[in-house]
Amino acid sequence: MFKNIYIPVDNSDYSNACVDVAMDLAQDSDAIITASHVYAAKMHDVRFRQMESGLPEEYQDEEELEKQRNIHDQLITKGMEVISDSYLDVPKAKCAEKGIPFVGKSLEGRNWTELVRDIKESPYDLVVMGALGLGAIKDSLIGTVAERVIRRSKTDMLVVKHCPEIHDDVASSGKIVVAVDGSGQSFGGLMTGIDLAKKLNRPLEIISTFDPYFHYAMFNSLTGVLSREASKVFKFEQQEKLHEDIIDKGLAKIYQAHLEISRKVCEEEEMECTIRLLDGKVFEKVLQYAREENPYLLILGRIGVHSAPDMDIGGNAENLLRLVPCNVLLSSKVFKPPIDLQAEESIEWTAEAKERLKKIPGFVRPMATSAILRYSLERGHSMITSSVITEAVQEILPAGAMQAMSAIGERMKTEGFDPNNPEGLGMLKEEMAEAHAGKPPEEITLKCTSCNTFYKGDVVKCTVCNAGAERLLPVNKEEFEATDAEAKDSTTFTTLPDGVQVSWTQEALDRLNSFPQGHLRRKAHARVEKNARVQKINKVTAAFLDKILNEKIVKDGNGNGNGASEGIPGDILSLGASLDAKDFNWFPEALERLERVPKGFMRDNTQNRVMAWCSQNDIKDISLDVCEEGIRESVKMMEDAIKNGAGLDDFLPPKEVKA
Repeated sequence: MFKNIYIPVDNSDYSNACVDVAMDLAQDSDAIITASHVYAAKMHDVRFRQMESGLPEEYQDEEELEKQRNIHDQLITKGMEVISDSYLDVPKAKCAEKGIPFVGKSLEGRNWTELVRDIKESPYDLVVMGALGLGAIKDSLIGTVAERVIRRSKTDMLVVKHCPEIHDDVASSGKIVVAVDGSGQSFGGLMTGIDLAKKLNRPLEIISTFDPYFHYAMFNSLTGVLSREASKVFKFEQQEKLHEDIIDKGLAKIYQAHLEISRKVCEEEEMECTIRLLDGKVFEKVLQYAREENPYLLILGRIGVHSAPDMDIGGNAENLLRLVPCNVLLSSKVFKPPIDLQAEESIEWTAEAKERLKKIPGFVRPMATSAILRYSLERGHSMITSSVITEAVQEILPAGAMQAMSAIGERMKTEGFDPNNPEGLGMLKEEMAEAHAGKPPEEITLKCTSCNTFYKGDVVKCTVCNAGAERLLPVNKEEFEATDAEAKDSTTFTTLPDGVQVSWTQEALDRLNSFPQGHLRRKAHARVEKNARVQKINKVTAAFLDKILNEKIVKDGNGNGNGASEGIPGDILSLGASLDAKDFNWFPEALERLERVPKGFMRDNTQNRVMAWCSQNDIKDISLDVCEEGIRESVKMMEDAIKNGAGLDDFLPPKEVKA
């Protein structure tokens, strides 16, 4: 855990929240808390001299002017020191009450400059800093001081965004959530998350996000600029098939492997966790997750797996830092899981490679295997072939070493050595179950409900998350079929030069055109069209578009972010979600009461609960009293159900599974 925690303070609400967070982390440990306040006396002195020409005439005399300068200098210097000491007295008193060692610093100069200098020159291992300070206004997302310090510091940074003084009515799941992408800094954040979850006794969840839609939007953008000859050279049809059959599923498997590695790291640290695999644009999906779950803390690697080592902060981390409603920890620590653990989840061996590995003598096989795995991981191989082994051996061993080991192996075999000795082969994964003989009709599409991977034809095991046949369900296309009226008024598009055509109903096109023109609309169009192609849906309806673009992040019984959540009998949220607010007469006071609920799913759920209660009691006019009564009655019903064994997730409305 952290040994030296640093808090910049300015007596703002966020600053005071930082003190409380730091004390929670330091309590019952040998950690030291250091707090500092930066004041700019010299800046005030310069500003006073700039304003001297505007002083009244009686102060323009040189002797009087010099006197005023001295008085101002003393007041500013002494006054700033007194203010700074007063700010530091707050954390000092709290630390004394809890028995936590405390150091106070008063720094003079430009605020962010002095903070960065102090952080670089001191042995702090965590900086706890408020997202906003005294200069915050209504629309502020992150203060300039915080942003400048974050960009110029490499120490772990916990940015406090949830302030009890301001957000005390916002419900939080209380989770510590770690986003992993395979980078050393994201795994470093995982180790920090494990320590914090143990220290604060909070649940730990690990998420990972991959984007299978980017290439499709890119292909669509190219169709309008490439000539017919260039399109043939590029081979769009083969490229799209390559992505759908290999790359899309490969991406999902890579990021599922990050989650499985993280789960095993947690097991080794004796920490329970849940995992979720999200598909879509990383920033968008993690932001959606954070807004719906509202965790206590979101831990991100300061830079991602594709960032240059000298990058100050990754793009996804920067965007999420601004917009997520919860506290954010930017991890600069680097941790790489053991090679065998990474290999077990992310690397396969061909049959030829396995046979070649068996020829290596048992007493050196573990060492050689580790060297080959390390070579493969460093170069991004997910499948070890005989040629990869050759490359690794040439890189690692002296010339002729592999042939010498093979010769020794053959001699030991003739002398009774068992070449099938499993020593050193424990990290090889079992072969995937063979697919059933025979292919079903091409139009059948299966979907893995654990990781949302689609398959054409009959399979018995998901190649991404290893889910069994019970998780592979046929896609129900009937719910998206267009009515006769919709079918008459539809437009057909050729999606790519491969000739595949997808029709859109007018209602679906109208929904699409509600998106802003340009990239956002093209991206939404590409995402819907890609799903239609994969699921063999020939006509895009408004229902299909809504399901693809408005999906919720849900959680199944195995802790994954997929699957449908079943409502409990009598669940008023299910009833409320089916009602229309226009069917009720909302008084202005009732609407004002709803406005006090945080915007988004919390406000929507509150409105649904009130409408459901009114519907059950045949009430059409919703006054302030009726609104309050509806909220109270629904909360009471939830509490009674929880006492009888229901979980909080049971009260969420039925959620659709992503297509």
